[in-house]
Parts: sequence; structure tokens; C-alpha cells
Amino acid sequence: MTALTRRRTLLLSTLALAGCATAPEPADYAREAPALDLRSYFNGPLIAHGIFTDRAGKVQRRFIVRLLGRWQGDEGVLEEDFEYSDGARERRVWQLKRLGDGRWSGRAADVLGEAQGMSAGNALRWSYTLKLPVDGKVVEVDFDDWMYLLDDKVMLNKAQMSKFGIRLGEVTLSFRKL
Repeated sequence: MTALTRRRTLLLSTLALAGCATAPEPADYAREAPALDLRSYFNGPLIAHGIFTDRAGKVQRRFIVRLLGRWQGDEGVLEEDFEYSDGARERRVWQLKRLGDGRWSGRAADVLGEAQGMSAGNALRWSYTLKLPVDGKVVEVDFDDWMYLLDDKVMLNKAQMSKFGIRLGEVTLSFRKL
């Protein structure tokens, strides 16, 4: 076998193995504790610190979010006030609903349609399209958003942003209950 044939065989084998890998699902975290219940975690005041990184991993924006959540049964309101390092401010108000069996839904003025969520164990996965203002235009960006509860006070959040299936960047947040 020539060196070129060996390299091609190795490349094809690597691609075949990568094709066998499956993306994580919330059910993969079903046994992880503490169990995440949005109604209890997002109840009252919280603060989050975050960054947006581009495709290359370079930090493009830093921000702080002050949150306040209120619930009545399975329906809640989550107010988010963003303050960016460049002085820009933004507000998002979520209407959240527990649907049962680990399923959640959410609406906000800048979310296209309805966000769909699924939780298990300490994890929650949100999928939604955000209407994002960019250079005076509104761009619809898809979010694959994962939250992981670490303890009763701290939750980490990673969200992949994409458009037409092309990865644009990532948002990383650390939430803390006050």
C-alpha cells in the first residue's frame, strides 16, 4: 500500500467514524443532578455574564444580563435586561410555559414563532430563531441553546448561532441566582 493510499484510507475511516457520532440530546443528562426546573431556577432575581465569540473563537462582545422571573403555576415571565461592554442596552421579555414531560415553550417579541425546549436531569435544550438587529437590518438567526444547572445557584449556558445551517458563532453565559 502506497503512502497516498494509506492517507486516503485513514481519511475515509476518520470521516466514517465522525458520521457515526450522534449529537447530544437532553435525555443523555437524565441522571445528572441537580434536576433543572425552570420554574424554581428562574424565579426571582438573577445575574448573568456572557460573551459572543465568532466562528474563529474571537470574543466580539461582552455583556451582563440582569434577570427577573415570576411564575404562576406552569406559566412564567422572564425579564432580561442586557448591558453590553460598548454601552448598548437591550431588553427581552420571555413568556414561558411548562408543557409537561420535560417540554417547555417560550415566546418573546424578537423570537420568530415559538421557542421549543426539552429538559432532562440538569440540562435544557432550547431551539428558536431570533430576530437580531445587525447594521440597521434585522437578521433571523437560529439558536441551538443548551443550559446546564451546576448547583442551586449557578447555571452555564452555551448557544450555537447559525444561519442557513452555517455556524456564525457562540454565546456563552454564566447565570447566578441572587
